[in-house]
Amino acid sequence: MEAIQKRHSIRNFKEDEIAQEDLKKILEAACLAPTAGNMQAWRFVVVKNKKIKRDLGISALNQMWMSKAPLILVICADMARAERFYGERGKNLYALQDTAAAAQNILLTAVSLGMGGCWVGAFSEPRVSKILDLSHWVRPLAMLPIGFTDEEVKSSSRLKPEELTQYID
Repeated sequence: MEAIQKRHSIRNFKEDEIAQEDLKKILEAACLAPTAGNMQAWRFVVVKNKKIKRDLGISALNQMWMSKAPLILVICADMARAERFYGERGKNLYALQDTAAAAQNILLTAVSLGMGGCWVGAFSEPRVSKILDLSHWVRPLAMLPIGFTDEEVKSSSRLKPEELTQYID
């Protein structure tokens, strides 16, 4: 619960590099996310290159703050693998759910390691695919700038569970 409660969208990063050991923990956490039928149709692209981070920021509606993070993790779905396992439902639903679960694990693990990040979904998929030279069956679904921050995190208001939950007895 601590990591969940501390997780907030961070858009201001220190220049401190992320240790390879911490990056390994983050990627291991991603691979431990639930996945339909254990298909694991996700792919992770770790971007540290300054020019590519800048290009990714431009492709994300000019969100240039992203390029200041030590790294951007691009979460992708292997659509061919998802479709091979589960047909259209695998491609159009399960791959999206699985990558979302992996992204959440990444963000929570980053928090547990003293870092922060932000889930960026507003971007041009074709441009990101071209920038990263992705195969046509690999679809970028989320970009997660990750790093350490000086930013003071302010809690955002959240609806209460009773406002969002329906019970059927």
